[in-house]
Amino acid sequence: MASKLGAVAIVLAVMAVVLALNPPTHLLRPPPIPGAHDCLHASKVVPVGGTHGPESLTFDPSGGGPYAGVADGQILKWEGDERGWVNFAFTSSQRKECTRPFAPELEHVCGRPLGLRFDKKTGDLYIADAYFGLMVVGPDGGLATLVANQAEGEPFRFTNDLDIDESEDVIYFTDSSTTYHRRQFLNAFLSGNRTGRLMKYDKSSKGLKVLLRGLAFPNGVALSKDGLFLLVAESATGRILRLWLKGPNAGKFDIFADLPGYPDNIKRNSRGEFWVALHAKKGPVLRFLLSNSLIGNFALRLPISLQKLHLLLVGGKAEATAVKLGKEGEILEVVEDKEGKTVQFISEVEERDNKLWIGSVMRPFIGIYDLN
Repeated sequence: MASKLGAVAIVLAVMAVVLALNPPTHLLRPPPIPGAHDCLHASKVVPVGGTHGPESLTFDPSGGGPYAGVADGQILKWEGDERGWVNFAFTSSQRKECTRPFAPELEHVCGRPLGLRFDKKTGDLYIADAYFGLMVVGPDGGLATLVANQAEGEPFRFTNDLDIDESEDVIYFTDSSTTYHRRQFLNAFLSGNRTGRLMKYDKSSKGLKVLLRGLAFPNGVALSKDGLFLLVAESATGRILRLWLKGPNAGKFDIFADLPGYPDNIKRNSRGEFWVALHAKKGPVLRFLLSNSLIGNFALRLPISLQKLHLLLVGGKAEATAVKLGKEGEILEVVEDKEGKTVQFISEVEERDNKLWIGSVMRPFIGIYDLN
């Protein structure tokens, strides 16, 4: 059986090479999502100061910002149209070589800040740095300090996102893989790797606990408004998991939502609903490659660049999709830039001041969409 599957995988991998070199995009494109609103092309674009990849956005306790972590290891603060972006913080003291806007081979030196959250009580900014772990910097910015970089003797390799429960003084955060680093995100996604973990850090006791393990690329994290449960995006399965923190189901988890795409970050709005950014919709190529780890691993060995492989996976075209979920996981709204005219490959959506603030781990700008 294994040999037959291997033979099939080889044949299909060869077909994938042909498709990658001559992609029939009309066949590879994901199907449309019923009821989706093609409106995000009306977003305003704000370049991030000559750098790249504002993956996560956050605002400080006084409403300042947004703040964004970018690919050269810095965390920038937006101070309006006149001043633009200013340097606020960084996660590595070794910044001599960190001058290029996009240099994946230097991420382990320069740092790569992903998820960001302010503690509203202290004004401290907590940072999930993909390489260095969970970090924190004070309200005045500067060099961040380490909070944690391992759990139960296993180092973090791909610290990704976090949320803070201020009433309990704890931080929940994800490590997407104990095998692959961030720059190997396609390997972590396609290989069938299930070494991801969800952790809880107690600020008072400085204790660290693994809450869930064996996850397939855990990514975004968001606490419910009442603190009863925590949501975790499992990117490689296209699902949102719910871990109950309180009540009769405390300690149990279930599937909160099965999405029409592969989720990145989750952000709760003021009404207790959740915005989920989809890196890509569920199209025929990704569904097939994720159907079996052997097939996914063959795809990673194709004689094509990672850029071409990524484009093949998403259906040959960059676009943007975000889903708003209700308090029980129901889809309330889907907004898109179907043709990728303005925003693409979005990683986070923050609803604030009647606007959607949109981050992208792969683009040199943020988007702002007016909900009026």
